[in-house]
Parts: sequence; C-alpha cells; structure tokens
Amino acid sequence: MFVLIEGGEVYAPEPAGAASVLVAGDRIAKVGPVDGRALAALGLEVEVIDARGCVVVPGLLDPHEHLLGGSGERGFASQTPEIALREVVTAGITTVVGCLGVDTTTKTMTGLLAKAKAFKEEGISAYLYSGGYDVPPVTLTGSVRRDMLLVDEVIGAGEVAVSDLRSTEPTLAELARLASDAHVGGILTGKAGITHLHMGDGPGRLEPVRRLLAEHDVAPGWLYPTHVERSEPLMREAIALTRQGVTVDIDTVEEDLGKWLRLFCDEGGDLANLTVSSDASIPSPRTLFEQVREVVREFGFSLERALPLVTSNTARVLKLGRKGALRPGHDADVVVLERGSLEILEVIARGRRMVKAGRLAVTERFLEQSNRKVELHGRKYRER
Repeated sequence: MFVLIEGGEVYAPEPAGAASVLVAGDRIAKVGPVDGRALAALGLEVEVIDARGCVVVPGLLDPHEHLLGGSGERGFASQTPEIALREVVTAGITTVVGCLGVDTTTKTMTGLLAKAKAFKEEGISAYLYSGGYDVPPVTLTGSVRRDMLLVDEVIGAGEVAVSDLRSTEPTLAELARLASDAHVGGILTGKAGITHLHMGDGPGRLEPVRRLLAEHDVAPGWLYPTHVERSEPLMREAIALTRQGVTVDIDTVEEDLGKWLRLFCDEGGDLANLTVSSDASIPSPRTLFEQVREVVREFGFSLERALPLVTSNTARVLKLGRKGALRPGHDADVVVLERGSLEILEVIARGRRMVKAGRLAVTERFLEQSNRKVELHGRKYRER
C-alpha cells in the first residue's frame, strides 16, 4: 500500500518547501516531486491525500507519558485511567515513552510493558523506561541493564525522583551506579541508555546532576532531567546544564510552555538540548500539541524552531534513528496540519492512517467486541 501526500509545505522538521511525501508500507520512500499518475499506471494501489494549502510535519514524539494513568496522590480514588490510543493519535503523537511515577506497587513494570506492546499492536511506536521514582529501581528482570538487553521496548532508566519529597533520597553513589548501568545497557544494545530524572521543587534543585558530572564518571549525554520548569531558579540551572551537553525536558502540564521557552531563549539556553513532553496522566496527551501550536501562533516562535522540541531533538536523545524527521528510509510517521490554524487533519503512524480529514480513523481493539460506552471528561475539559 502506498500513501501519497501531495503538494503540502513540508517541514522535515526544517523547512523543505512545497513537496510531496510518498509512503511505502511503514517507511517514507521519497520527499520531493512524485508523479502520482506514473504510480497508478504501474498498477500500484495508491491512497492520495491532497495537502495543498497544508503543512506536513513529522509525527510528534512524547518522551514522558504515564500510560497506566497517574499514581493518585490524593488517595486511591484519585488514580487516573490508562491512556487510550485515540488520546495519543488525535494529538499528532506517533511515538510515546511510558514511565512509572511514585506508585510502583499498583502500577507495575509488567503492566507498563503490556501497555506499550498493546500500543505497538495498534500501530504506533511505544517504549518505556525501567523503574520509577524508587532507587533501587523496580525492574522486570532484576536490573535496568538486563531489562534493556532482554526487552526490546526498554530504552533506559526512569523516571527517578531527585530533589523531591516523594523521592527515596538516593545517594550520589546510587545515582551514579544507576546511570552507569543504564549507559552500559545502551552500549550493549544500541539503545539510548539514558537515566530520566524527575526533578522536584526541593532546595537541592539540579545540584545532584551537577555533582554526578563533576564527581563521577558520568557523561552529560547519560542524563535526561525533566520537569525543569517548576521555578525560574530551576530553569536557569537547567539552561546552564544544556551548555554542558545535557538535554533537559519541559512538561506542558501547567500549559505555560511559551513563558518558559522565552526564558530559556533569553538566558541563552541551547535549544538543540531541549525537548517538550506531556507528562500525560492527569493532563491529556493533546496538551503537548496544543502548547506547541500556541507558542507558534501566539508567542512568535517559528514552526521550524518549535518542531524539533517534539520531533528531531527527542529522537536524538532517545536514539530513535528513524524517528523525528521526514526522510527517505525513516518510519512513516507524518502529520498534516491546516495552514494558519495548525489544526490536525491527518495522522499517519508507521504508514497507517490514524486520523483522516480531522476525524479519528481507528478504534481500540478492546472495543471491537464490546458493548461498553467509555466517555470521560475532566473538569478542565468541561470548562473550555
């Protein structure tokens, strides 16, 4: 099956001008001039998407989603449900990385792995971190390194809580040992081998990260701190770390990405070492897309500056070499946006159309033989 996206303005994520994108199976075959009539003349089955007047971009990568739902820090009844496929694909997200948080007892690594596998069966790309807030980490096989070696979906360790009242107060030596274990797992498997660090709002802020780099044989590329937008002092420390080669992550939970991107740029942060995630559990995965759209439409960021934060930068830090860009040979993860409004019109994940003409085109498999009606609206959704 071929899909031909004709005549859109392509951002790959860098501007590539008006071009067509030809998808063959689950890969991108060509970006540039494509003769659709010649393909049809060969007797090939070609599905054509007219993208004239539209913007064509890579599928978004979300490096931090609680796929099993949030831990529930106001009692058991405050736990949130699992993330559904439709929530992800209608947000233009074609690749997710799942993680556990403070609850690693009722939210389990086996459950998280099963959820990632389910997403893969349904057509999107899904990975996970081994562990959670705890140190030593809760793992599938006894260690992060073994998880990485034996489980395809595991790409690193995390999210490990530091400078947070909910952390297990790991020592610097324990953090260094964990980061080294994940890194060696990455060397042996070709995976990212990163340690994803949950940064709290404690007074220590990023001091543990600085000390790891200064006092232990830990390289900047091994660490990936997130939630660095909790305060201006924390953000300024994160900006300094990007100049040392550490990639940091901002979440969109508070829906104030524009504010933090302005500060990041004003203070000389290295945008190549910045990513953005949804931290979906209580917030919707769609918040990620909506916040990126907002910084382009309302904060004056160009699309070519904003897109790498959710595409190529994320693919680089996660070492997902066929993700985050529209290139021949890359995975066929493509999003078509309406020019101006930047509304999502089409989403293709690994060559499969998930959203067509702005409407969901797939159904979760568990609903196929079910008579259930599942419809939940958060209070903030109702207020909009």
